[in-house]
Amino acid sequence: MKDAMGAQVLGGTKWKRFALVMVPTVGIAGAMTVMMANGVLAASFAVSGQQFKVSADSLDGQTFVQSGDVIPTADGQVHAVAVAGIKTASIKNMCQSVNVPVPVLGNLTIVLKAGAASDVKATDLVLDANQVDSSQADFSGVNIGASAAQVDAATKIPGWQKHDAHGQAAAYGAGDFAQVVDHAVLNNVKQTAYSTTAGTMSLPGLSISANLNGQECF
Repeated sequence: MKDAMGAQVLGGTKWKRFALVMVPTVGIAGAMTVMMANGVLAASFAVSGQQFKVSADSLDGQTFVQSGDVIPTADGQVHAVAVAGIKTASIKNMCQSVNVPVPVLGNLTIVLKAGAASDVKATDLVLDANQVDSSQADFSGVNIGASAAQVDAATKIPGWQKHDAHGQAAAYGAGDFAQVVDHAVLNNVKQTAYSTTAGTMSLPGLSISANLNGQECF
């Protein structure tokens, strides 16, 4: 390769190929950062439709609420989700991963880990999940079949709400179904989700890695 003056230049960057990798990297890293942003700000973004995985050794939550929803996503699809809200949560050994297809190269795998030595702490945690598995779940203070509107008014967890046909946040109606639990402990958790928001999140021992065709959390 030569420069404008005709001199030989050693090396060089394949900028088009570089862009193919960097654009999704920056995009997904930014999406993960939304987890740590203010819950109201996070709720203002459209849901991409890209699923991600979260695993944890344990999740200990105070004031756990749940309802169902169907969310339209930015890719034009509609997805059924279980919408869970947790007022305060302690999460042990958390892992979050996402695979992003990259033309020619395969998948870009982004993995976030935290909470190995001391727990991740979160407030007003909201998850739009389509699958949650746990080896053992213990609930106390259980009310199943409550009015979602009344539960929302009583617990006041920002972002725990349903969506209208355009994907905009909407309030629950008096007849919408919900369940509420005073205290929930889930062990060996594996979850796939479309969205996670939190009012605050403390991530001790945070590590973020990016690899082509890497290993996800599970």
